[in-house]
Amino acid sequence: MRISIIAIGKKVPEWVQSGVDEYSRRLQRDYDLSFVEIASSLSGTSADQNLRVRKEGITILEKTKKRDYVIALDQKGAHINTSSLASKLDTYQGQGRDLVFLIGGADGLHKSCLERADEIWSISELTFPHALVRVVLTEQLYRANSILKGHPYHRE
Repeated sequence: MRISIIAIGKKVPEWVQSGVDEYSRRLQRDYDLSFVEIASSLSGTSADQNLRVRKEGITILEKTKKRDYVIALDQKGAHINTSSLASKLDTYQGQGRDLVFLIGGADGLHKSCLERADEIWSISELTFPHALVRVVLTEQLYRANSILKGHPYHRE
């Protein structure tokens, strides 16, 4: 199964990239994992915020395909635990569709991205820098895959 993570922001701290690389490397054994980075719109006045987020949303949606199963990550989304993620990952594999995660920038995802999404998840009730979400997501995908394979990485 192909998993794509579309994220706003091209420059991430080295420690973020290191974490993403570590879990991506582990996932590559079982999934075709890729990251699509989109430059964040230029900052400006708060009046420009809606325009910036809309532009980012258009670019994100241009990177998705009609058959993709899209999961938007949003603070107001549904909460999911690791065991549920493993079960969902198993289901998605059986559907034969590519899985795409959307990570917005500092101002979040545009409503068009949320409307396009098949599911909307919240990583946590805590507020994280959007770059950190990349590390958390890739680690959780690896952990969920470990559960499915019966590996001892995940302990309950």
